[in-house]
Amino acid sequence: MRQLSEKIAAVAPSATLAISDKAKKMQREGIDIISLSIGEPDFDTPRHIKDACIDALNRGETHYAPSNGIPELLSAIGEKITKENHFSCRPEQVIVACGAKDAIYDAMEAVLNPGDETILLTPAWVSYEPCVQIAGGKIVQHAVNSKTFQLDDSLLERVNAKTKMIVVNSPSNPSGAVFDKSSMQLVADLCEDYDIYAMSDEIYEKLVYAKEHLSLAALGDMAHRTITINGFSKAYAMTGWRLGYAVAPIQIIRQMSKVQQHSVSQAATFAMWGAVAALKGDQSCVGEMRTEFDRRRKYIISELNRMGYETAPADGAFYAFVKVCGDDREIANRWLEQGHVATMPGSAFYAPGWIRLSYATSMEKLKEAMRRIRQLGVQ
Repeated sequence: MRQLSEKIAAVAPSATLAISDKAKKMQREGIDIISLSIGEPDFDTPRHIKDACIDALNRGETHYAPSNGIPELLSAIGEKITKENHFSCRPEQVIVACGAKDAIYDAMEAVLNPGDETILLTPAWVSYEPCVQIAGGKIVQHAVNSKTFQLDDSLLERVNAKTKMIVVNSPSNPSGAVFDKSSMQLVADLCEDYDIYAMSDEIYEKLVYAKEHLSLAALGDMAHRTITINGFSKAYAMTGWRLGYAVAPIQIIRQMSKVQQHSVSQAATFAMWGAVAALKGDQSCVGEMRTEFDRRRKYIISELNRMGYETAPADGAFYAFVKVCGDDREIANRWLEQGHVATMPGSAFYAPGWIRLSYATSMEKLKEAMRRIRQLGVQ
């Protein structure tokens, strides 16, 4: 039989899904597993969003829509970006995709040529590198400061003639850290001085605690070279809806549209009407979920610190990033097999010696998870 794609063979499977699958297998075997491994809100999608989708189904919004998204959603996103993220956005600068991950993939295919380098600020989410690889590009890792989780001038050492893009994720998955204005300005200056594109993944922008979210595209002329990624999964508890979007210069959106047209065609038509309701409807649901996440955040960070663990600045998202002594994969496996608590080893995020815990679950389960981890002893 002839050899399959070498490009895809070189891509590693998703480490986060692998851990989740193992935990689910143990659950099917009757073991009481508390999963702190996957970043998925445990809340139901707000009622008014579901109702808008149901209404769309009932009135027959079940057919093909424009590939980039229904005009009503493109307009709503443009208004949201202009008002909340503080840079100008017209509907033609928006593309709606099947999740933020799909928008990231489309963008990498649209921008990168074989051999182009993309700077990845680590620790970083697991799927950026595969998207770059599939597009033919190469990842260059750059670790943030391990104490502050901010950037400094050492970032400049990663730039060369092959550098095409830098990926920024604030608030961060896995660390929960939020880049301050100094770090964001450093990225902006680098991009403008060396003619580099930026991808700013802002999927957790609504989940920031006691700090302020800053969009990279709002700095200087960065809107002309930034692809802003966002979606509905985290802020509105819509993970299964698979709705994300990108905002970018029109020439990039046109290229992304080609990728979408020849792959998934479009996001689900009726689901997009739910997204319109999410953006234009009552936002109190977002505040309520953020308040509960903040309560859980304070609890889990306090408990981990009391056990003697050092944690990253948990200023955003819904992750506690914990420094452990020893092999993080081995410790995470021990927590799962002996403590029956599923977490994610930091090695999956280019951060060996750390473990990510998601607090997107009930306080009751968090308390039991902390009890089980405490019984195992500090690693």
